[in-house]
Amino acid sequence: MSAPPLGKYLASTEKHIRDKAIKNLSVFLSDDTRDAISKSAMDKLWKGIFYGFWMSDKPLVQQALATQLADLVLTISTTSASLAFLRGFWEMIVREWNGIDRLRIDKYYMLVRRFVNASFRLLIRAEWTKSECDEYNDILMAPGGPICPSDIKVPASLAFHLADIYVQELDKAIGSASSSTPVPLDTVIKPFLILAARTHASATYKRIQSALLDPLFTALAGPVEEQPPTSKRPRLAMVTNQEDLYPNILCSSCFEDPKLEGKVDGPVLRKKLLRSIFEVASQPETRDSNRRKMYTLWKDGADEDVEED
Repeated sequence: MSAPPLGKYLASTEKHIRDKAIKNLSVFLSDDTRDAISKSAMDKLWKGIFYGFWMSDKPLVQQALATQLADLVLTISTTSASLAFLRGFWEMIVREWNGIDRLRIDKYYMLVRRFVNASFRLLIRAEWTKSECDEYNDILMAPGGPICPSDIKVPASLAFHLADIYVQELDKAIGSASSSTPVPLDTVIKPFLILAARTHASATYKRIQSALLDPLFTALAGPVEEQPPTSKRPRLAMVTNQEDLYPNILCSSCFEDPKLEGKVDGPVLRKKLLRSIFEVASQPETRDSNRRKMYTLWKDGADEDVEED
């Protein structure tokens, strides 16, 4: 089924016209009786949405529109249709990213952040069902996705931004939800582990470790007493304010199976995730230079666990 011809209205310079288009699109996407939107229609729809956001000017207008657009993900009644809508979003972002000028890039960073948060709220609503999580990860990692390890067209700055915000937005989404289903952390971060393993760019690996993995392991390690380092090697993920990092993740996470595992304590979960890093590093697709870095990350974490015991 074709999407309604809203593109030119979403791209309007008049706010009241854009707002009406958002409302009509929300009604359309919420219609349980419609057929699936074709890929060509989805591409046209997202092109219109992209330029509609392009034309938004004042910061408060931009923030409101970004929230409205992201919340469309949650107005759709079925998770599969929401995921199709998200696939259209990410494919559009990857296609258009390099054409965004420096004066507009910040608002698109904000838009990406809003959609990451909405995506997590969608998966929370679906109770982290494995099939939905796997499909979402496929959206991110497939050719045309924002963290596809084999697609050279994916802008590095987009992957960097996702590494910066991903776990932050997960923690916010958990905090805003009423669900008690634990988050399968290994499933959530697995696309970044695979990207870290297979990327050709050392800067990408470095950003994933420094912005995503190190802070997460810091939080999962639990509070520690300050003490002099026992070696010249800097301690992995050890700072004095662990309790301030990702409090909602610490209260509601497991490794990979929420129903089977229930909530898993941070230090135990940290050991499991370190083991997952080792396993990804051992895969034949992992680049040798990245394998060495991941083995070092795993070994440093394992050594610290021994020291603490």
